[in-house]
Amino acid sequence: MRLLVLGAGFTGRAIAEAFGEAGFAVAGTTRSQEKVDALAARGIEAILYDGETISDALRGAMQLATHLVQSIAPGKSGDPLFRDGVTPIADLMPHLQWTGYLSTVGVYGDHKGAWVDEGMPIHPVSARSVERMEAEGKWLSFSGTSGIPVSVLRLAGIYGPGRNALRNVAEGTARRLVKKDQVFNRIRVEDIGAAALFLAEGGHGGVFNITDHEPGPPQDVVAEAARLMGREMPPEIPFETAELSPMARSFYGENKRVSNARIRSLGFAFRYPDYRMSLAQMWADDAWRG
Repeated sequence: MRLLVLGAGFTGRAIAEAFGEAGFAVAGTTRSQEKVDALAARGIEAILYDGETISDALRGAMQLATHLVQSIAPGKSGDPLFRDGVTPIADLMPHLQWTGYLSTVGVYGDHKGAWVDEGMPIHPVSARSVERMEAEGKWLSFSGTSGIPVSVLRLAGIYGPGRNALRNVAEGTARRLVKKDQVFNRIRVEDIGAAALFLAEGGHGGVFNITDHEPGPPQDVVAEAARLMGREMPPEIPFETAELSPMARSFYGENKRVSNARIRSLGFAFRYPDYRMSLAQMWADDAWRG
């Protein structure tokens, strides 16, 4: 069995490692020659890919792939595998048995703190979430016509070793931004890898929220990290007066609680179901630096 990850970054690497531990041969793409050796050190065959041109090396990996994870953001020109002039997926990957498409819970839009699940209509607000919605539709349509199961993984805010509130506190970059009643879901990167493997091994298709059990205020996560480390609590900063980039500010324009009940109903168990136990594990095991 062979997995190909298009976009082996922070999340794609975690997925590749989960599949590798299960006995898959794994390959992943990167835009940077500098990252080729880093991927190889993790047991991942590295292939350069700029998101546009399918090289002979990538075409060869596609010909062998039995499983695909698409982690590359679509952008304004759409998913690279569905653009005009690209060889049809069935011809590029004749042995494909399952695909995972990494999307975002941002496609739900704003629900003013209410719970949402996969059965609800989606109303994305940001341009990047609209692009994800369109890509989801193309992958699900491909599944319907090809008979190949496609799992759309709608991911919450991703964190893990090397990218977390503990590191932010240690580096002095943590901020406790406070917006009344604002909550976010999160997901530990290793749980994304485990969920993708679970869906692939079960041959599952459809839409799945991949998120923790406990949506909560973002300032509480920073507070918990500071408490664990015995550091001074960063002061609260009102959202209204905070200096934020337009993208960062846009995240606070959406407020919802995202349910993960669908994938759990299939028997999947999250290893890191809430941020408190996850941060505690990283701190106790000294894994937070990455």
